[in-house]
Amino acid sequence: MSIFDSILNLPILSRIRRNHGLEHATLHVLSKRHPGLKMGGYSDFNGFWLLCDLEEKAVREGVDEALGRLRNGEADLAVHPNCGTNFATAGSLAGLAGLLGMLGVGKNRRDKLERLPMVAVFATVALILSQPLGLRIQKYLTTSGKPGDLEVIQVTQSQRGRMTTYRILTKN
Repeated sequence: MSIFDSILNLPILSRIRRNHGLEHATLHVLSKRHPGLKMGGYSDFNGFWLLCDLEEKAVREGVDEALGRLRNGEADLAVHPNCGTNFATAGSLAGLAGLLGMLGVGKNRRDKLERLPMVAVFATVALILSQPLGLRIQKYLTTSGKPGDLEVIQVTQSQRGRMTTYRILTKN
């Protein structure tokens, strides 16, 4: 086991990654059952939050199916195209491309404006490259498709204004 694997398998990081993977798997399952439904989520050490306008029974069934499917080897469910990891990867690479594109440019405005087309090309290439990279970062760093002994212990619905939220608590 490498030092990198040792760090990712620290209990706190492993738990967050597995909760994040279960969150994504749940979003996949619920999206399939309820096409067009707008949803979001956020994971932490104790479980994850879901924001969606569904009945509690439907959410609980979705969470249970997601966990079962992860346990049966469907690890790809842990990776989601709308994950914040993808957005952070895209923003970081585009920002870095912009910085690199402006290196060595003069101090006057005209020099900076003349460099702008090149910076736009660099940023566009960075955004294109960020698509597969963000998914890989999720797969190997920010989520885990192997829930291990993770268990769902509670699904609680709450209302925050017009927004319905669910707190899914886990243990292992």
